[in-house]
Amino acid sequence: MFSITINPRFGDVDILGHINNTVPSQWFETARTQLMRVFDPELALTKKTFPLILAHTDYDFISQMYIQPEVTIKSWISRIGTKSFTIYQEAWQQGKLCVKGNAVIVHYDFNTEQTTPIPEDKKKLLAEHFL
Repeated sequence: MFSITINPRFGDVDILGHINNTVPSQWFETARTQLMRVFDPELALTKKTFPLILAHTDYDFISQMYIQPEVTIKSWISRIGTKSFTIYQEAWQQGKLCVKGNAVIVHYDFNTEQTTPIPEDKKKLLAEHFL
């Protein structure tokens, strides 16, 4: 599991006084960065070094979040396939699960514009964070 702490910003709050429902997707993306380093440790993010593309996301909103206190984002690998894997994520505030979601990441060759198998050594690294 990977975990990061987010300090909500004033701009994350909507007129109703809670964190806007578009914000957790940004927080989850930030948290996924740690898992992206499995494939590109320096995050050079070039066609030659970064072999991943986001294919799908979904979110379930369980409870409202507020500007305070901080939010913890937890990330696990929930599925490893031949050419893709799924990251399951949760947002917690004050010991309460507030948002959960999934991101399907595809191993991809940007030069040929085709999916490619995930190398076995990378699968083993991902498996270390299996839910």
